[in-house]
Amino acid sequence: MLAVKIIAVILGILGLAGCILPVIPGPPFSWVGLLLLYFWGDEPISTRFLIIWLIITVVVTILDYVVPAYFTKVTGGSKAASRGSLVGLLVGLIFFPPVGMIVGAFLGALLAELLINGSRMGHSFKAALGSFLGFFFGTFLKLAASAVMMFYIVKFL
Repeated sequence: MLAVKIIAVILGILGLAGCILPVIPGPPFSWVGLLLLYFWGDEPISTRFLIIWLIITVVVTILDYVVPAYFTKVTGGSKAASRGSLVGLLVGLIFFPPVGMIVGAFLGALLAELLINGSRMGHSFKAALGSFLGFFFGTFLKLAASAVMMFYIVKFL
């Protein structure tokens, strides 16, 4: 049972890390940690609780892909700005973590809007800001969900 608890905590930590690192699906990892404790933990976890958190996990994961594109669209940006933001985030993550992720996401959207769409600086800046804010809002949603699941993982140990 101790091994299951350790794995659940590791999954919770990976879930939190995955909210920031785009290569790890954060909330699903956290939910699997809860699932392990549901089956092998000492504290009883209701099936209803687990299903509610599964729904939250699915919704937050889907929103993470939809929100940046929505924010970019609302601010007048193109798909190129959304893609540029993701590329910039990955480049920033590789070369200058963690600040590079933030700066890279913004610069990627800005450059994509300027160079690919040929937009003016004012329009490109607004679109980049929308993409940037969308990325942060999606990250915040994932982080909030994973942090609460981590709380419950620790609580149910």
